[in-house]
Amino acid sequence: MPRLPTPLTLPGPDRGDGAAPAPRARPRRLRALRGESATAWAFLSPSVLIILGLSVVPVAWSLLLSLRADDLVTPGRWVGLDNYRALAQDPHFAEAVRNTLLYTALYVPLSLGLGLLLALVLNRRIRLVGLYRTLIFVPFVISATAQGVLFSFILDPEFGAANSLLHQLGISPQGFLTDPGQALLVLVGISLWSGTGFCVVVYLAALQDVPATLIEAARLDGAGRWHLLRHVTLPTLTPVTVFLLLWQAINALQVFDLVYVTTKGGPLGSTTVIVYFIWEQAFKNFTAGYGAAAAYALALALLAAGGALRLVRAREDRRLEGAAR
Repeated sequence: MPRLPTPLTLPGPDRGDGAAPAPRARPRRLRALRGESATAWAFLSPSVLIILGLSVVPVAWSLLLSLRADDLVTPGRWVGLDNYRALAQDPHFAEAVRNTLLYTALYVPLSLGLGLLLALVLNRRIRLVGLYRTLIFVPFVISATAQGVLFSFILDPEFGAANSLLHQLGISPQGFLTDPGQALLVLVGISLWSGTGFCVVVYLAALQDVPATLIEAARLDGAGRWHLLRHVTLPTLTPVTVFLLLWQAINALQVFDLVYVTTKGGPLGSTTVIVYFIWEQAFKNFTAGYGAAAAYALALALLAAGGALRLVRAREDRRLEGAAR
């Protein structure tokens, strides 16, 4: 019985020159890949255009605008870095920077400290703990505009509930939002009322991930509550703390809504922060180029803060890895 030909022994078509036929599978595969790529880009193109139109193009246009003297009325002219030089010598911008840094220096550590403290208190079996968590988190979901309107009524110097309460206690009325020495501190307090809830929720989630074996081992070694917190809990929470530090710092450097609704940068510029200064230059003084330069100065500050925190996080990760070894 003759042996059937196998795929390795199948005879090829006789071309007369003894050469094998040219493969046709690769061109078909390339055409199929090109068709799939075209289909994918057809679906992605709307979102890509939206991203380019709403982010990349405005960023590039703002950079170009910051290099021009443009008041939105007369024809603009190219001035190069003159806007940035003027910023460096502008006392109003310097005051806005100081106010922003003071606000950030107060708000960020206080929000993290209060958030961690409340999270440690709520991370135990107590009655109505779910209600307490909800009450703490609810202010975070209220918009800054609504918060500003609410506290503007509460802290009104003549008809506000706060001064009415102080009057009942025999304390003279306070100009919470009208006193240059108090206004910025009051804004920090309002921000803490809303921003601390976010830190509490994040810290609570992180506390649930602290390994129970580490806690039990530390207790067997005779560690008390303070030693557990210092040597077990806090090192475990380091990545979360770095994230919250970066998140809260960025939010603090960009604060605007609360200032706009409550004080509008006053009194006497005591609450003028960088973003409000940018808004004033662009939409009140109509110096769009100068405002764009201030916006880029803020962007560079945010990038520097983010880079510094990333370096701190990387160094801490290396330290923890070395300790684990």
